[in-house]
Amino acid sequence: MKSNRQIGFATRAIHVGQEPDPLTGAVTVPIYPTSTYVQQGIGEHKGYEYSRVSNPTRTRLEENLAALEGGVASRVFASGMAAINALVSLLKAGDHVVCGNDLYGGVPRLFTQVWEDFGVEFSYVEMSDADNVERAMRKNTRMVYAETPTNPLMRLSDIKAISAICRRRKAELVVDNTFMSPYFQQPLALGADMVVHSTTKFLNGHSDGLGGVVVCSNPQQAEKLAFLQKAAGAILSPFECWLVLRGVKTLAARMEQHDRSGRVVAEFLAKHKKVRNVLYPGLPDHPQHALAKRQMTGFGAMITFETGSLNNAKKMLKKVRVCSLGESLGGVETLISHPATMTHAALGEKGRKAIGITDGMVRISVGIEDVQDIVDDLDGALTVI
Repeated sequence: MKSNRQIGFATRAIHVGQEPDPLTGAVTVPIYPTSTYVQQGIGEHKGYEYSRVSNPTRTRLEENLAALEGGVASRVFASGMAAINALVSLLKAGDHVVCGNDLYGGVPRLFTQVWEDFGVEFSYVEMSDADNVERAMRKNTRMVYAETPTNPLMRLSDIKAISAICRRRKAELVVDNTFMSPYFQQPLALGADMVVHSTTKFLNGHSDGLGGVVVCSNPQQAEKLAFLQKAAGAILSPFECWLVLRGVKTLAARMEQHDRSGRVVAEFLAKHKKVRNVLYPGLPDHPQHALAKRQMTGFGAMITFETGSLNNAKKMLKKVRVCSLGESLGGVETLISHPATMTHAALGEKGRKAIGITDGMVRISVGIEDVQDIVDDLDGALTVI
């Protein structure tokens, strides 16, 4: 039997952690909706004591997601933000973090409005240039937090280059891999120390459950995060774990279709006379197209484009029918959003302007519907601006 690292991605997604139930032979991992477990005597149990600490369905998911990212272990949490909060909980007052300056809006909100009050320091830099990371490093820098591609500006960070900086400076590199999924990008193989995902997005894939995961490159990280699960309790429920296990079985097939359709939609938008600019790493005119081809095995479903004004964006988004206007991404349905008033509203007008998010920007997560229907829907909506 081949090891987990030798078998193919789709095989790992379907089988690792998803082995048939030994009690009944059930192909699907059982949901264990239990809070506690009967013990045979004091200190005698079957590996489980209380579901905040561990749960069999959660164990299966953590095995599965670690295998997909090539990590030694993973720990799942109640949301993507809960996973990121757990990462920062590994730090202490006086520690410094270098972050990308155009992260998902909820991340700087957590960092600056919560963790700075506890003495953790954060610097925000444009990470598409690794030299900016080098310049921002301090003696007390313990973590570098990168999102690549970024949300919604689709800027890439060179994971190999930044990981080399982190090794020299004895800091850990954390990469948010939500946009690409482990199918198209493997940050640990490129030198990252930990990977974070909102499992709500492509891993689940069906817009029916919240969750987050941190995948670890060494057992010490996993042990510390398991302690945080136990101590803080922001764990993923058995049912939500089962939803992600269900979702990842089709991850390879879904990501292939997301990518095929994403390329078609990006090319359509790039040629449309009503669209001012398209941000998509798969387009040859993207400033980091070469890095995208080197670092990723596909370009994915995420596209941001410029309509020219808030009024244009409003009119266009009111007109779509196949595309669903909503805050999330990564579902089988095409989801479309307005970053300035939705995901990045908390940054304020000045904050958005500083990093390049305009009122006319629209972000689309291309689903797996018939791609011509998506194109026709966008074409019809763009005619009103």
